[in-house]
Amino acid sequence: MISGKVAQFIERENLFSLKDKVLVALSGGADSVALLRLLITMGYSCEAAHCNFHLRGEESDRDEAFVRDFCSALNVSLFVQHFDTAKVANEQHISIEMAARDLRYAWFEELRRERQAAVIAVAHHKDDSVETFLLNLLRGTGINGLLGIRPVNGFVVRPLLCVSRAEILAYLEKIGQTFVTDSTNLQDEYTRNQIRLNLLPLMQRINPSVQDTIINTTLYLHEVYAVYKKGVADGVERVRTSRGLLIDALLQEPAPEALLHEVLYPLGFNASQVKDVFYALRSQSGKQFASKEWRVIKDRNELLIEKIQVVEDTNEIPHFHYTMEEMEISGQFIVPKDKCVACLDAAKIDGELNFRRWRHGDVFVPFGMKGRKNISDYLTDRKYSLLQKEKQWVLCCGEQIAWLVGERIDNRFSVNENTRKVVIIRVDYD
Repeated sequence: MISGKVAQFIERENLFSLKDKVLVALSGGADSVALLRLLITMGYSCEAAHCNFHLRGEESDRDEAFVRDFCSALNVSLFVQHFDTAKVANEQHISIEMAARDLRYAWFEELRRERQAAVIAVAHHKDDSVETFLLNLLRGTGINGLLGIRPVNGFVVRPLLCVSRAEILAYLEKIGQTFVTDSTNLQDEYTRNQIRLNLLPLMQRINPSVQDTIINTTLYLHEVYAVYKKGVADGVERVRTSRGLLIDALLQEPAPEALLHEVLYPLGFNASQVKDVFYALRSQSGKQFASKEWRVIKDRNELLIEKIQVVEDTNEIPHFHYTMEEMEISGQFIVPKDKCVACLDAAKIDGELNFRRWRHGDVFVPFGMKGRKNISDYLTDRKYSLLQKEKQWVLCCGEQIAWLVGERIDNRFSVNENTRKVVIIRVDYD
């Protein structure tokens, strides 16, 4: 019996208990209708939630009307939300499918909290997990993408993963329960539907038990993945630095490209980009790669990883606090030996003092030297990484650089025995 299989699955996976309230995502399709009927039959306290995405015209309204009548007949509380899905997709520049998914799960979670439900139960079944496995395999994926659909994801649970769509339809037929059909599921224009309608039937002709074979493979991979995750975590610990990854250490790992993939993929880098980064590990410094929010820079023996900072104002405000003080001095004055403090001869300042990021081509005369030096060369000599260089600030007096902040003042503004008045600038990075 399907109810027995589902009950055992709920208990084995510890999805929820009889004392918990369950919020059931109810589309009106066979899967969700069967899920609600089964849970009620098993004695669970259920409420239902339905989304009208207004994507299929009268069919969307038909689905809503069906679930209202269905829940009324079962005396189950129903909550309905309407979405202008196409508008949201257009505004956020994402696909209709992605917009619908995001809207759906955000509202489910909001409603779950409001109704104090323990979980949100959705009706994914064994066939869905097989389709996900094949879809990810066709697109290209790591081991994580071959695990199928998980029974638990946060507060979302899937009690029907232990049964097939054929079992669900047989159950509904036996109890005489009607349902609605989403006409788009009968079309093969989308990849998942092509798998469902074309690829899987072909595979079943070759191996009638192919679905069980794939499910057993995903279960085995779950065990393998546990070992893999531990190995990845240990590997990342060996190669990670505060700024990114140590290249030599990474290349000594048993599977460096796989380890790199596990670090960069969650940051939005696709498989092709990860491969490009991996090939660049032995190249010269300076190569950069970017995802939507992160960038990776090859710098000497480090792979630097930094969140991209969007600068909307060209007159960028320093990320540190600073104070400027002018004071008369006597022969007893001692210049502070603190890199966060600059002491300048006030008589040598003939323009406005202001902070900015250093630029390529900037030169200054480092204190203690007579000749000029490119700031780029100075920072390179100081072993600054590319990211550190980009974050370097200077204090300018008109067009001249008076202080390479946190490093050295310019010799042309230094205090000497003839100085009578000084300007003291202090920066605080807290």
